[in-house]
Amino acid sequence: MSVTEIRVISFGYLHGAPPKAHLTLDLRRHFRDPHVDPALRHLTAADLPVRRAVMGTPGIREAIVAVALLVEAFDNGPSPAPLTVAVGCAGGRHRAATVAMVLAERLRKTVGPVDLIHRDLGKPVVERTATGDTVAPAGA
Repeated sequence: MSVTEIRVISFGYLHGAPPKAHLTLDLRRHFRDPHVDPALRHLTAADLPVRRAVMGTPGIREAIVAVALLVEAFDNGPSPAPLTVAVGCAGGRHRAATVAMVLAERLRKTVGPVDLIHRDLGKPVVERTATGDTVAPAGA
């Protein structure tokens, strides 16, 4: 049997609550953040240097494989049903969007059609300190 619909949503925790999902992957604490590199900060997963930085992070490929295998397990279950996977990082522009793109592409090859949504990819950069605290916009 097969799930009727698979949706992968990337998002940033700094832009609001995570979307409702069956599986949520939180990349904030365990994987290097391209935001800390001034050359990458204002780029997004649409840019090759960001994708290379994210995919070059130790452990990220294994995490994607693990999530894909979990989705495939759900897909092989006896009760077909829609399945949503949310992938989050701080701002939703680098890690989450890249991982969601790679995950969706893999699932399209192994499971079938996947709806990929980038909730926060086009939102402005949230400036943060080295400790991850948000910085108030100028004039606020």
